[in-house]
Amino acid sequence: MRALALLSVLTFSLSATADDTIRGALARGAQATVIEVVDGDTVILKPPPANAAEVRLVGIQAPKLPLGRKGFKAWPLSAASKRHLEKLVLNRRVTLYFGGTRMDRHGRHLAHLFRDDGTWVQGHMLADGMARVYSFADNRAVVPAMLGRERAARKARRGIWVHPYYGIRDTEPANLMRRLGTFQIIEGTVLDAARVKSRVYLNFGADWRSDFTVTLDRKTRRLFDQSGMDPLTFKDKRLRVRGWLRKRNGPMIEASHPEQFEILPTK
Repeated sequence: MRALALLSVLTFSLSATADDTIRGALARGAQATVIEVVDGDTVILKPPPANAAEVRLVGIQAPKLPLGRKGFKAWPLSAASKRHLEKLVLNRRVTLYFGGTRMDRHGRHLAHLFRDDGTWVQGHMLADGMARVYSFADNRAVVPAMLGRERAARKARRGIWVHPYYGIRDTEPANLMRRLGTFQIIEGTVLDAARVKSRVYLNFGADWRSDFTVTLDRKTRRLFDQSGMDPLTFKDKRLRVRGWLRKRNGPMIEASHPEQFEILPTK
């Protein structure tokens, strides 16, 4: 029992140290108290910082609740995700930290939340398997650390990672076509990488007219250049890519920033 207690203390200490490192990479904002949890990635604060009470926990996507949207079906484990966030933050004081654009078009803060004890809320939602990494081109801070926590939760099959709804997909076109309009994480090998005019195409199948493709426009390519990455070198590499599935010929993800990609070991 003593050994287990010491291990628990050590684990908490390591986690707290990691959270403190993340906090140091972000810009500090206001403090407030969480008075309501809307869903697994949205909270209401009091007093409202800068006259905006709602905070979208930037960098993560929790299972979605209907929230009054007609015909919208709750995603699996959405209620569990909300309850988990409530345990972390409800009626607790938090500090907002920023790593990119600070407000969205709905007037919500786009912030990382830290409790007064140093707990990084997004990091714990990911580590506990109650959210996925969901980054944007204008909000990319600390994404590598977030991906690491997501990977650990998935390997341990925590939370959402036991449910097939959130499973990692292969690049089989028919399977992906059934999931158009949804956010997916997809793994496969790039058979060809080509630049056509201002756009780069990463083709995961032999027929670009029907197989899975990832596209990058000129603006996205500039972000790759700034990150020291060349998407044309992805040919023959095994990738994990995340984004919203659309139809352009076959199933397609239009990437907007490098953090949507993880280079995997070749099988």
